[in-house]
Amino acid sequence: MNQITLDEIKDIFQERIPGSVEKHGYFSVLVPIVEQEGELFLLYEVRAEHMKRQPGEVCFPGGKVEEGEDLRQCAVRETVEELGIQEQDIQMISQMDILYTYSNFTMFPFLGTIKEEALTRLRCNPDEVKEVFLISLKDLMEAEPFVYRSRIKQVIGEDFPYEKIKFPEGYKWREGVSDVPIYEVQGRVIWGLTGRITRNLVHVLKSQEENDV
Repeated sequence: MNQITLDEIKDIFQERIPGSVEKHGYFSVLVPIVEQEGELFLLYEVRAEHMKRQPGEVCFPGGKVEEGEDLRQCAVRETVEELGIQEQDIQMISQMDILYTYSNFTMFPFLGTIKEEALTRLRCNPDEVKEVFLISLKDLMEAEPFVYRSRIKQVIGEDFPYEKIKFPEGYKWREGVSDVPIYEVQGRVIWGLTGRITRNLVHVLKSQEENDV
């Protein structure tokens, strides 16, 4: 292999779009607010029971970002496909805080609104959505979720070559933690990533209320 030059390195990296070092997925979801008779609600989906991943679980509309698609476009496209509404029924407000997971994907939530009249025209995709429901934002802000804190620990096999890294007696691998909030509101259970997104939204809204006092 010929020796690479500094100019060649600059050319390679100036034109290169950064990605992830290892296999990694990027997902976007819409956190939809619906206003009905002056009250605000969050719209949730229940995943179809026959799906391979998380069947029957509560989630927000969304999915994997496709090649050439930006994060916001993904959230809108997936919502349109899953709920059967029109793109003009959705109005984006803002990108929310990013969720990093230990299972090789990152979640990008977007806060937006869905027009109330669009709910009368819902045509949920049965391949992905079993049903949708609304939860009062006021009730969510008054609820105290149960939060389970899990430890994320690497499982290293006995065949790891510690001697090659000059730690023949073993190595103290870093551990992580992950909160699992569980909401029980109006007979519905909202947990996992959806619970984390919900809790983050409530936290931001409550923090602003406290600042305004």
